[in-house]
Parts: sequence; structure tokens; C-alpha cells
Amino acid sequence: MSKVGIIMGSTSDLPVMQEAVDILQGFDIEVEVDIVSAHRTPEKLFDYGKNAHTRGISVIIAGAGGAAHLPGMIASLSPLPVIGVPVKSRNSIDGWDSVLSILQMPGGVPVATVALDGAKNAGILAAQIIGAADKCVQDKVLVYKEGLKEKVIKGAEEVKKK
Repeated sequence: MSKVGIIMGSTSDLPVMQEAVDILQGFDIEVEVDIVSAHRTPEKLFDYGKNAHTRGISVIIAGAGGAAHLPGMIASLSPLPVIGVPVKSRNSIDGWDSVLSILQMPGGVPVATVALDGAKNAGILAAQIIGAADKCVQDKVLVYKEGLKEKVIKGAEEVKKK
């Protein structure tokens, strides 16, 4: 069974990152959640990045605000796909500093980047990555996407009635 590691720089990021936890649990994908600060716990960051794949983790979602070094540093250390979630924090510049820090990675160190506070999409992307090799997860993603379609169709019908 695949597992997704969800890490963030501090507990203040948890309200945003909880959306990734929730969506992945909805797909019955196991999650491991932890606080790993690039600046305050660099030894933990190195250990996590170097060893996550040995613990059965298939994808890492890393959320960070401000300078947002966590996703890139993890990607530099890990052989796993990393999805970065820029978090609009109280010390950020409207979140743009986080978006650009995660988005502008050098060649050879890719980080898939979702929208500001876009942890839900990070969870869906992680499920799709896992689903490429796991038919059970892929089927759940297909059902989820069909539900999105049905919701739009229902909404369109409601608008037409008014």
C-alpha cells in the first residue's frame, strides 16, 4: 500500500495542509503527517528527505510559507516526487514569496507546485501519481472526478430553473 508523506514548516500551516490529509484519506491512501522545518530543524529535514522512501512513502507533499525552502530542500534529498504547497503565512508577502520560492526550482530538482494554499489539489495530484501504478486508487480518482462533473451539471440545471 502506498503512503503519502505530508510535511509542513510549522503547526500554523496545518489548517491549509489538512485539506491534503482529508482528500487522501477519502481515497483510502495512508498519510504520515509531520512538522519538518527547513530552518529550525535542518537535521530532521535531512533525515526525512533521505529516508522517506525507505518507510513506504511514495509521494511527499511539502507545505511552507514565507521563504518556503522546505519543498525544494526535500526534493534535493529525496528520490520521490515532491509536491509543493505555498502557504500564505502571516510573514509572507501576500504569499508570492512562497509561490516563487517553490515554483522557481533549478534544473534537476523538480517540485510540482500547486496554487497558493492549494493543499487539496496537492492531495489529488499525489493520488493521481499513485494511481498511475495502482488501479484501485486510479478507480477512486475516476469516481471523484465523475462526482465533480455531476456537481457542475447539477449546478447548471439549478441555474437554468431560476
